[in-house]
Amino acid sequence: MGFNIIQKIIKSHLLEGQMKASEIVGVKIDQTLTQDATGTMVYLEFEAMDIREIKTEISVSYVDHNTGQMGFENADDHKYLQTIAEKYGIYYSRAGNGICHQVHLERFGLPGKTLLGSDSHTPTGGGIGMLAIGAGGLDVACALAGLPFYITYPKVLKINLTKKLSKWITAKDIILYVLELLTTKGNVAWVVEYGGPGVKTLSVPERATITNMGAELGVTSSIFPSDEITYSFLKAQEREGGWIELKADPDAEYDRIIDIDLSTLEPRLATPHSPGNVSLVKDLAGLKVDQVCVGSCTNSSFKDLMTVAKMVKGKKLPRNISFAVAPGSKQVLRMITENGALTDLVDFGARIMESACGFCIGNGFAPSTNGISIRTNNRNFKGRSGTNSANVYLASPETAAACAITGIITDPRELGEEPPEIPKIDRFFIDDSMVIPPKKTDKKVEIYRGPNIGNPPKGEPLVQNINGEVMLKVGDIITTDHIMPAGARLKYRSNIPKYSEFVFEPVDPTFPERCLKNKKVQKANIIVAGLSYGQGSSREHAAICPAYLGVKAVIAKSIERIHHSNLINFGILPLEFTNEDDYENLEQKDILELENIINSLEANEPITVNNKTKGQKIQLRYTLSQRDIEIINLGGLLSYIKRKR
Repeated sequence: MGFNIIQKIIKSHLLEGQMKASEIVGVKIDQTLTQDATGTMVYLEFEAMDIREIKTEISVSYVDHNTGQMGFENADDHKYLQTIAEKYGIYYSRAGNGICHQVHLERFGLPGKTLLGSDSHTPTGGGIGMLAIGAGGLDVACALAGLPFYITYPKVLKINLTKKLSKWITAKDIILYVLELLTTKGNVAWVVEYGGPGVKTLSVPERATITNMGAELGVTSSIFPSDEITYSFLKAQEREGGWIELKADPDAEYDRIIDIDLSTLEPRLATPHSPGNVSLVKDLAGLKVDQVCVGSCTNSSFKDLMTVAKMVKGKKLPRNISFAVAPGSKQVLRMITENGALTDLVDFGARIMESACGFCIGNGFAPSTNGISIRTNNRNFKGRSGTNSANVYLASPETAAACAITGIITDPRELGEEPPEIPKIDRFFIDDSMVIPPKKTDKKVEIYRGPNIGNPPKGEPLVQNINGEVMLKVGDIITTDHIMPAGARLKYRSNIPKYSEFVFEPVDPTFPERCLKNKKVQKANIIVAGLSYGQGSSREHAAICPAYLGVKAVIAKSIERIHHSNLINFGILPLEFTNEDDYENLEQKDILELENIINSLEANEPITVNNKTKGQKIQLRYTLSQRDIEIINLGGLLSYIKRKR
């Protein structure tokens, strides 16, 4: 039996475990990336390990999230990140150089390599044949230290693409259709591998759009083969020396196969408030639009912005529409400036945003009250845009531009025009002056620490019985944006006591204060949740800050992969209902006792929760490896690493 692409990469990077279904495997990580919203804590954690130098082939620290620098906090963090990079031999991509995933695709990623990033959209790298995985910051810190990254050996879904896209249909429409098929939940421990003759019709930026939004499926990663199209992209970036061919063997096997005829697809939109709520654009046509945003790590490539610029050239923005464009990188911005496309966008009425995450994470350009915003982002969670009442729709650049031109939701096929022709690029503009390359590790470098920068909190060892209170009960699809809001609050990410004041702010602003009261009297805090708890961003603060507030357990119908790992890393028990109907038997303010925990974990037996308020007992299950159990027993991954050293 031959190997598929995922199996080939894991086999060549396997450090621990066996390549068998449901087994835990430890893989070698070649490259890491961090961004400033999560990276500061990554490097604080790395420092806490007392490791003298990084062990990866390439590690890059990007500044692309909090670039607005309202107040001293962000600027201080950026200085911290720059001095850390200088001390430990890490590339430092300065603010203005671009969004981490776009820049990494352009300048660092290579087929066949493994990439671990402290951002959930790290699988963008799968567009050039990398096994690229998003993870919590502490897992990335471990990879920097040369430790294996542990995952459940994945099931592999092959999506066979046949024929080619019709006019005005895009890669964004492909991934929206996949989201329509698979939804945003229930795909944990799967990887998606794209194949079939239709792959040859997609450029690297188009492939990267698909792998980027694969994160919304909840899968571990998504990947395309590395072929002549990958080679051409890398050659245009003057990096063809790192190219290898990477494809599945003819007799490779898969756990599931889906066939998609590209010629049958139509323009799609993700409707509020989930990337999985997918509709045809034509079914929503005519709805008045207030705002259009083109950019984010999903759709801000040269091809994307050239398409939009050509569509709006010679036209004027309707008077009731605001329109923003954020190039994904300095490279993209420089190229559309040189060829005049930037002028066409400005003449149309576009506001040009910085090459950063910006509006995608609610960091500026928030919609009006009850506003309708069409965006090329990858997420449209309620309130993520910065306006809680706004309705955000996710679209391709072509559909977004059509909406900007007409002022209403418009199927681009109805414009009565031919789609723009974007010539193949033989050589991209290359200027890496905004990336500070690493020198030799320099122990003499003094690391800058502003007053907002603290230390990672220390976890407490697990106890046999947890006595606590249900401090919050939430429903299905609670995202890390719900748990730990970004936007204006993100500048406190290095200050855990301060950032913890905003845990669950969009859901229940009283949550932190109530938790701290319990913590003072040594009563544990417990969260009860529905399906797909912790969906979305990889931000480990959604575990760190609850742990700081004294949260000891999350009991849910299901927990998403990255958040599940983050809970373990910070000593919070991730538990699931053996019988999902028992969710109805727990309420906020119920007093619970989790009984005989340590013995149950050692014996691999269910954990019993005694609801003292209602006089009921409920069985809970868990998915924990022996290593996970040891980590929780010691109060978190940092304590575990110190014990092992």
